[in-house]
Amino acid sequence: MSPHYIIALKNIIRSKQRSIVTIVLSAVSTAILIFSTALMDGEHKVLLKSAVEIYPGYIQITHKEFRENPSFDNLIFDTNSVINKIRQKDDVDTVTSRFETFVLFATDEKSVGAMLAGIEPESEAKVSKLKKSLMEGSYLDSDDKNKVYIGSELANKLKVKVGDVISFIGTAADYSFCADNVKVKGIFQSGLFEFDANSAFLNKKYFDEIFVSSNISTHIIVQPSVIEDSLDISQDISKSIDKELTSKSWQEYMQALVDAMELDSVFGYITLGIFFIVIFFVVLIYTLLSIFSRIKEIGVLRAIGTSPKEILQMLMFESVVLSFVSVAIGGIIGGAVAYYFNINPIDFGSQFDEQFKQYGLVNTLFPTEFNLLVIFRDMAIMFFLNILSTLYPIMKVNRYNPVEAMHHV
Repeated sequence: MSPHYIIALKNIIRSKQRSIVTIVLSAVSTAILIFSTALMDGEHKVLLKSAVEIYPGYIQITHKEFRENPSFDNLIFDTNSVINKIRQKDDVDTVTSRFETFVLFATDEKSVGAMLAGIEPESEAKVSKLKKSLMEGSYLDSDDKNKVYIGSELANKLKVKVGDVISFIGTAADYSFCADNVKVKGIFQSGLFEFDANSAFLNKKYFDEIFVSSNISTHIIVQPSVIEDSLDISQDISKSIDKELTSKSWQEYMQALVDAMELDSVFGYITLGIFFIVIFFVVLIYTLLSIFSRIKEIGVLRAIGTSPKEILQMLMFESVVLSFVSVAIGGIIGGAVAYYFNINPIDFGSQFDEQFKQYGLVNTLFPTEFNLLVIFRDMAIMFFLNILSTLYPIMKVNRYNPVEAMHHV
């Protein structure tokens, strides 16, 4: 090892206080960056997962014109054939069908327009959180007739409880008039106000009798075996189904929400960036003071023949060693904290349940996202900032000639 590198190591060991302060400052900054990133990514993942799993599903199959024109002319008219074809795929876990329409609900006191959907209760429970959102009564069964599963806010509008009877009128799939009286079997609360205020469900077998929709659906929902592969599986399904139909993953039909999360991430990183610019200048000022306090020492080294290049290498080597140690410690601490809260999600407490639900959050548990690649990326960023913060002080001091340096006060 070169002599000036040995001197650099001795300087680090000899100046314990300066070295410890530098390491602690950088390590804490690195740990904060890693944890903040993990928490932000974890929050976004929870929000997206909740939005998808409450009801929409990871993959939706519809008629290609249904989203722009949701009329009964744009339905899936051979549902069973499509479902059987999709079930043959190895990367598909569950497939279920839905028929969504809008009806007018009425009681003795009030009338409200809302969505009424026919669902397959058993398979629906595997692709959405409708069953888990049960608040009162019970969930639907596959042999239920005249039983409705209704959102809590819609029940409040209609002023009904479990066991009460409500009427509805609507249009069947063949454009004929249909109406019925149904008993409230269960009331659910998903935490999404609009969904709870505008949704009710019937067993699809019974729904088909009323709405003349046997083997017809508006949506087919696919639950992939590996959620992360939703986009690829959706594209594969599109190739195997009729050209009149289209398959879209949640990333496609919920593009607005995905874009909103990405935009929020940008603002989150901007906030972190401002914080670490402040940290950068704190480290820069501290390094500047530390190195300027060693001007006489550097002047002596220059006087005995050490070249400016060797001084630069010596000081940069000190910076690299201290930065590596501090970033490694900060990475371990930040990674450990991120992993702990990934396993044990942060609980904001039941006192915030209602406030969170107003913004569409199902619960107050937020796990951090533990991703080694992101952790190493954040460590690399902090290492670069640490090195960058020492360049100016080192180059500034290195401009002194030996006599000026030795007489510097």
